[in-house]
Amino acid sequence: MKPILEEDKVTLLNVGEGGNGGQVILRKDEGAEGRQGYGEVHHVSFRVEDQAALASWEEKYKQIGIGNSGLVDRFYFGALYARIGHILIELSTDGPGFMDDEPYETLGESLALPPFLEPKREYIESQIRPFDTTRNK
Repeated sequence: MKPILEEDKVTLLNVGEGGNGGQVILRKDEGAEGRQGYGEVHHVSFRVEDQAALASWEEKYKQIGIGNSGLVDRFYFGALYARIGHILIELSTDGPGFMDDEPYETLGESLALPPFLEPKREYIESQIRPFDTTRNK
């Protein structure tokens, strides 16, 4: 991230190449800690290339004293979580991705779950509303 505009309590950062969708507005907020709910940010997620990038961030956090989750295997991606102020910061890898366990031709036609959630499939499916995945030909 590179600062491109800094004012009193606001900094505009370019992420990667920047531009539309590649910027973050960082505000210094000295108010009371927020509570999760309407209008409150729970977490933000930033993508990183791979596990090596996650490990590098884990080391940076350690060096500057930011507590974190350690590397977390989410099956479809790797992640690292740290709470900074009242916001949870998530860093997630690009891979292995969602096409690791189903072919492109039928991607999204059925509910794919990582192995650790398979025992809860019946409950999860009971809580979500089905939607039409019929392909138009």
